[in-house]
Amino acid sequence: MATGKNIKTYYQGTWHDGDVAIMRAADHGSWLGTTVFDGARLAQGVTPDLEAHCARVNRSAQALMIQPSVSTEEMVQIVHEGLKLYPAGTAVYIRPMYWALDGGPMGVLPKIGPTGFAVCLEEIPMAPPEATSTLTTTRFRRPVLEDAVVNAKAGCLYPNNARMIAEAQARGYGNALVGDAMGNVAESATANVFMVKDGEVFTPIGNGTFLTGITRARHISNLSLDGTQVHETVLTFDDFRAADEVFMSGNMMKVTPVTEFDGTHYQVGPVTRRVRELYWDWALSGA
Repeated sequence: MATGKNIKTYYQGTWHDGDVAIMRAADHGSWLGTTVFDGARLAQGVTPDLEAHCARVNRSAQALMIQPSVSTEEMVQIVHEGLKLYPAGTAVYIRPMYWALDGGPMGVLPKIGPTGFAVCLEEIPMAPPEATSTLTTTRFRRPVLEDAVVNAKAGCLYPNNARMIAEAQARGYGNALVGDAMGNVAESATANVFMVKDGEVFTPIGNGTFLTGITRARHISNLSLDGTQVHETVLTFDDFRAADEVFMSGNMMKVTPVTEFDGTHYQVGPVTRRVRELYWDWALSGA
């Protein structure tokens, strides 16, 4: 079942209404998981960082040894054509995707050649400003490049995220704060994470175990231009327990304030509110 509603699918050169079947049983992506995707957003009439998201899905494809078949510029144009099918003011999740079609030697290695490509648009509202989440720990960790294709936004990585979320929700929490291979904080199960201490902002430094997101980078840039120092550094779970504010950052909802981490409670503070304000000021400015 789809996450959203009012779905439009771009496949084989044209837009279709609905959740169109795009894979065959013998496609390499179907049985060996060679799929990549990215996510962007239409909200308040704008598509923030759409070009960057389209460029990243091409890099993700290359990381899985899949040959990208659509340029960034062409992909942006395709997305904008599809978004015209929605009424003004609709919030849409934008998901370009690639998957390998044929196997090479021994079937496991994807064969360089034609590649499956689609764009799925789903109507999914933005979270209301008052929406928050809670975090707990999880026994599952982010893998390293030697174990998994952590340098791609790959579908095969997400079962690990799913079991993190399942464990967190079984404890009554909304999400999980996840460690890297060394036991330091990497991100949440679904988004990058920031903390605030004494008016300064901190976020786990990119160490190759998680994607340092496009929206994360936008927040860092906006905060820096606004005069708030942002530290990309090694952070422990105790650092988060001692924080004044915590928020998550991802394309789907942009800024999600965190109100609890394993019994440590936070207010939705001034820095978190400022991050959201800065983001939408930037997005709606047309910059």
